Amino acid sequence: MKRVILITGGSRSGKSSYAEQLALSLSDAPVYLATARIWDEEFRERVRRHQERRGPQWTNLEEEKYLSRHDLAGRVVVIDCMTLWATNFFFDLDSDVDAALAALKAEFDRFTNQDATFLFVTNEIGMGGVSDNAVQRHFTDLQGWMNQYVASHADEVILMVSGIPVKIKETVF
Repeated sequence: MKRVILITGGSRSGKSSYAEQLALSLSDAPVYLATARIWDEEFRERVRRHQERRGPQWTNLEEEKYLSRHDLAGRVVVIDCMTLWATNFFFDLDSDVDAALAALKAEFDRFTNQDATFLFVTNEIGMGGVSDNAVQRHFTDLQGWMNQYVASHADEVILMVSGIPVKIKETVF
């Protein structure tokens, strides 16, 4: 049975750790689907440390944009994170919010069409105020609209606050 769970919150709120723990409670062999682009050595090292921390029971996949390339039917999948995923589309499409949002929605729909459990991790970047930088404002709009889209399709939405999960949406099966 397909299930979509959105885990959202601010930076360092415990989103990824919670998603990983939840995935391990649902599967002995979950998938970690990383969407980040490696832009410098410090970030490469951060990724390496995260992979080590997860351990051998995880299948680690890297996919910057086209999540639907991966057949993950029957699996529990942590997608970490939507913010970096949206960034890849946003910059590849020359900061065109409408084009990026359309591409993200279409790819989300294709990816989640398979029978799997999806745990999407995202950031609530709009909670931090309005930037004086136009590109940042446009990206914040994109991220907020994509978060809303995924939340509207999610069976469950969890807001992480200081490491504490707060359920804000739950569909009873």
